[in-house]
This record gives sequence, structure tokens and C-alpha cells, in this order.
Amino acid sequence: MSAVGSFPLGAATTLAELAADPHPRLARLRAHEPVSWLPELDGWLVTRRDLALSVMRDPATFTVDDPRFSTAQVVGPSMLSLDGDEHARHREPFTAAFRPREVRDGFASFIERETNRLITALEPAGAVELRRAFAGPLAVAVVTEALGLVGTTPDTVLSWYDSIVRSVSDITAGHEAAPAGAAAYARLRAAVEATVADRGAASLLGSAAERLALPEVASNAAVLMFGGIETTEAMITNALLHLLRDPGQLALVRADADLLDGAIEESLRLEPGAAVVDRYATRDTVLGPATIRRGELVTVSLTGANRDPAVFPDPDRFDVRRDNARLQLAFAHGPHYCLAAHLARLETRIALQGLLERLPALRLDPAHPTTPHGLVFRKPPTLHVLWDSPA
Repeated sequence: MSAVGSFPLGAATTLAELAADPHPRLARLRAHEPVSWLPELDGWLVTRRDLALSVMRDPATFTVDDPRFSTAQVVGPSMLSLDGDEHARHREPFTAAFRPREVRDGFASFIERETNRLITALEPAGAVELRRAFAGPLAVAVVTEALGLVGTTPDTVLSWYDSIVRSVSDITAGHEAAPAGAAAYARLRAAVEATVADRGAASLLGSAAERLALPEVASNAAVLMFGGIETTEAMITNALLHLLRDPGQLALVRADADLLDGAIEESLRLEPGAAVVDRYATRDTVLGPATIRRGELVTVSLTGANRDPAVFPDPDRFDVRRDNARLQLAFAHGPHYCLAAHLARLETRIALQGLLERLPALRLDPAHPTTPHGLVFRKPPTLHVLWDSPA
């Protein structure tokens, strides 16, 4: 494509670099090619915050509704992969359950119980890999509770999630998806159908089935499932990593519990669990320095936008007292703003509070250094921690 010569930084950018340590490259792109053509992506990458907002606020020009949309290839059409009236029709049956008051009233006590149960089981050991022993199980338990799936356990849901996310990531990276994703989705769909058929159980899925066809309920359940698990597992592990790597900021949070919310927002800003969102141009258009053609992929780097120095001074610094951290775009923006953002925030706050209060001298295990990784979904592959266990 002729754009390659116009965007040398984009031409030199590899997906491997963006998965491993994207921040230096994203900073250069944002400064010099804020909308850049990446041959390895076979699309445009948007890294400046104002341009990212322009894309996400304009579904008429930049749509998710395209056969190439990776999630839809695995689970079918859903609120995540539709725009306009169809998007609203798929999303609306689920919105009431995730409003702030409903989230607090419906989930706070469950999250506290589950957090305490998991920490009690871990407490005597003095060491654990926290992502799989705590953050993942908590996120799965909450999603399972929210969906009200009958005949499933958190372990079953976690196995489905792993397979579906792996397939979505494979497709996004240009590979053929393994058959495990389709098989996992078939089992999820059967569980959704059983839940809807169980007239004696009030559930979010049952109420959604009054307005959506069963395949539509299933596809949206899949989106809520892996969105909820992925977002929250990443939020907990990334936030804890940021805090434990910065003793000064951790001391501030320990001295003032109200700063925990600031720590969560700042962690979301520095390392959003979902690094990118994909859109497709519906018409020829100009965005910043780029002339985009109809049908071309436009990927918004939430990671890049969240470190835009025009909005966030000293953008690479973790600052729990940053006064505008909530301007971060980790939950996207516009019509596709994350439906369960309030639930993810509540879950992360309760989880971090429990860990910091109940595990004395909680610290990173120096024998297992870690850093966030991933092209689409970013979090530490493992998070090994130590604490002073009871004598």
C-alpha cells in the first residue's frame, strides 16, 4: 500500500514489540505518526488520545460491524460486534444489572465473601502465584454469579473462557483459531439454554431471553463472560503489580484507603487490560495525518492514548494522586463503553483492600520477576508474591 512510505515508524513496528514492551514505540508513534499504517497489522494504529476518542465516538464512520471482527468470528454477533439500532437491541437487556446502585447492592457482599474465602485459603502458605490462585478465580466466580448459569462451576467457566480468549487472540494476530474455542462456546451456549429453560431460577440471562433470541443471549453471555473475567483479572494483577513495585505509592495507599481508587484508575491508565479496540472504516475519511480508505482496519491503542502527555503530564509515572486519572480510556468510550465497568471497579477495590489488609508485608517474590505482556489483552503472565504467614 502506498501509505507505507509515508509512515516509516509504523513500517518498522512489529506486533512482537507491541506485545512485549509497547510503551517506547507507542510514544514515538504518538509524537510523530499518531495515526500510522502498520504493515504487520495490515491496518492503521491510532495512538493519540483525541484521535482515539474521535474514532470511538463515531460508529457511523468507524464500525465494529465487519466480518473480520475477531470476537464475532468465535461467538457470533453480539453487543460487542454490532452498531446502531442492533447494538442497542443487544445491549439494552443487560444494562440495568450493571448500573452503580444495582452493582453495589447486588454484588458487594458476594465479592467480599469470595475475596475472604480465597484469602483464607491462601493465608497459611506465605507465597502464591496470585493471578491464577486469586485474581482469576475471583473474576470467574463473580461472572458466574452475575450470569446465573445453572449446572456450571467457576472451574468450568474458566476453562471455556481460556479457550474462547485464545481463539480471539489467535484471529487478531492473523492466525487460524484452534478448534477448542468453538467447542468451548458450544458448551457455553448449552449452559445458557439450560439456564433460560429453568423457569424457576431468576437470572440475567432469563430476563434477556424475553427480548432476545437464544443464540443472541448466548453470544452476549460469552462477551460478558470473557470481558468480565479478562478485564477484572487484569485490573487486579496489574494494579497489585504497580503498587508492589512502588513502595512509596503503596505507603500512600496504606496510609489513606481513599487513595486505593486513585491507584486503580492510575493502573488502568498505565496498563489497560484490553490494550486495543478494532474498528473498520465505513467510508473514505481523514483522521489526523492519515487518509483512510473504506474497509480498512483502524485499531485504537488504548495503551497509547492513556499515556498521551498532552492530557497526562509525566505519563509513564505511577501516581495514585493523579487528579485526572479517570480520564483514562481502559473501558473504551462511546457506544461500546464497557457495560460492566462499575462491577470491575468494585471487584478490584474489594480484592486489593482484602489482600493489603490480610496479608502482612505483601511483596513481590524477587525469584519470579514479571511484567505485563500481550498484544490484545495485557497483564502479567504470573504474579508471584510473598507475605509474612502466621506463625
